[in-house]
Amino acid sequence: MGRLGVDLYPLRSGVGLDRVDTFRRFLGGSPANVAVAAARLGRRTALISRTGADPFGTYLRREIEEFGVDARWVGEVAAYPTPVTFCALFPPDDFPLTFYRRPKAPDLEIHPHELDLDAIRAARVLWTTGTGLSEEPSRAATLTALRARAGRAHTVLDLDWRPAFWPDPATARPHYAEALRHATVAVGNAEECEVATGTRDPEAAARALLGLLAPEDRPGAPRLAVVKLGPEGVLAHASDGSRAAVPPLPVEVVNGLGAGDAFGGALVHGLLAGLPLADTLRRAGAAGSIVAGRLGCAPAMPGAAEIDRALATGSGTLPTEDDHP
Repeated sequence: MGRLGVDLYPLRSGVGLDRVDTFRRFLGGSPANVAVAAARLGRRTALISRTGADPFGTYLRREIEEFGVDARWVGEVAAYPTPVTFCALFPPDDFPLTFYRRPKAPDLEIHPHELDLDAIRAARVLWTTGTGLSEEPSRAATLTALRARAGRAHTVLDLDWRPAFWPDPATARPHYAEALRHATVAVGNAEECEVATGTRDPEAAARALLGLLAPEDRPGAPRLAVVKLGPEGVLAHASDGSRAAVPPLPVEVVNGLGAGDAFGGALVHGLLAGLPLADTLRRAGAAGSIVAGRLGCAPAMPGAAEIDRALATGSGTLPTEDDHP
């Protein structure tokens, strides 16, 4: 549930946007990419979002469906244009974004009364984001969806901190805290964890996130805090006392922006498959590495066989004939 837009990536890396003259268009928005990533791993997924009533919106709905994601809850908002995001590529770790989401992005115009709460309750996973908390009515809709789950297993808040969408971190923290009270899984990098908890120390942040999450609703459905550490891998703590830390899979980075979304889709798959925590993180990390080695996000999401191959070879850099498998 949440952000959806058009990503425009330059076909030239190592220079600023003022020097780029050719771009390639992709489906964008973290929740949309996570849905695609999970679908690529064989899961039935759907997206709750909004686009403008314009050609880019038509393109996005068509792309979502072609990637195997149910678009029935992706509506149109005539008042606002479909957002566009430009990225400059400075591998291995600098990918500045320029957002065009003004005067307002349609995906922030999701109203609580528009939600299909029966479908939200029935879903085996709900994935929400911190971006959805940044403005009304999306904030109220996100909290309504989370509350409707009543602490069900696999109710996820991806912290997804985007400074451009908030006046300052202090205004965000209370909204993050309220959302986490209804979630059972929290996912974020060190900076995002600091916004939500006040600390960027990985161990302390994981413990703090666990303390903010909803109480367990049933045996066998522990709360889970996942802290992504970039080149240092990933750390997770669960409320059943388990802990896992997994190193990264080496990769020749092309575009690091989709790595977290690939990680998210593979995390969802691992949770639903009941894999051990360390195995889930290892496969999710491999998925992220694979996508970091490719230009696009959604079209680069790997299937299970590619993840197996990356783990077997010890590298996320895999040969591919095309960036749109």
